[in-house]
Amino acid sequence: MAKDLNSFRYLTFDVVGTLIDFEGGLIASLKKIGATAGREVDGEHALNLYRKARTDKDVGRFPDDLVRVYHQIAPALGLPEGSDHANALRDGVKDWKAFPDSVEAMARLAKRYRLVAMTNAQRWAFEGFSRTLGEPFYASFTVDDTGVDKPDPAFFEKVFRFVESEGYSKDDILHVAQSQYHDIGISRQLGMTNCWIERRHGVAGYGGSIEPSGFTKPDYHFTSLAGLADAVEA
Repeated sequence: MAKDLNSFRYLTFDVVGTLIDFEGGLIASLKKIGATAGREVDGEHALNLYRKARTDKDVGRFPDDLVRVYHQIAPALGLPEGSDHANALRDGVKDWKAFPDSVEAMARLAKRYRLVAMTNAQRWAFEGFSRTLGEPFYASFTVDDTGVDKPDPAFFEKVFRFVESEGYSKDDILHVAQSQYHDIGISRQLGMTNCWIERRHGVAGYGGSIEPSGFTKPDYHFTSLAGLADAVEA
């Protein structure tokens, strides 16, 4: 049986895909490039190509790696080649929007918990995302801070040490995320309580997120962040 939601001191969050509409932002950016060349971009096809590109062994840090990704997927999408377009995809992350419920739900949750960001994005991109979200975070950890991407346990261990420095433990954390691969599976392995925000509910497949080797049943499951905030207040 899952712990009482009111028993946690911290909520740790995946950001890109959980709070920021990564898939919508990526598709919009690719469609914008396509429009300059009179090409239509199929969103789900683009996400499948992106997922495969980001699964490669030699991926770089996000979102700088979007430059490499663009060069890899552009031919299959019929998009124009060139560094200008690749750079535009990377730079376009600053315009990616939050999910419609993110800002309001985070403000509600911040009244009860210390909210901590755990993102594979670089610091420069996270700062933009945080502004978009209304600066809700008590603390934040990016790939630049940890030197590794989730699901590497070292990323989580750095957060555990931070929480311990404040007199708490991982038992006081609820980890909130949409990615089974990057967050839900590994948080379970590390003994955390977790909450899956199923942003793709009703849509088949994993979209732009890497497919996990197996599905992990979460401790809590909502199809929106507002659902979590409602449950907390209830």
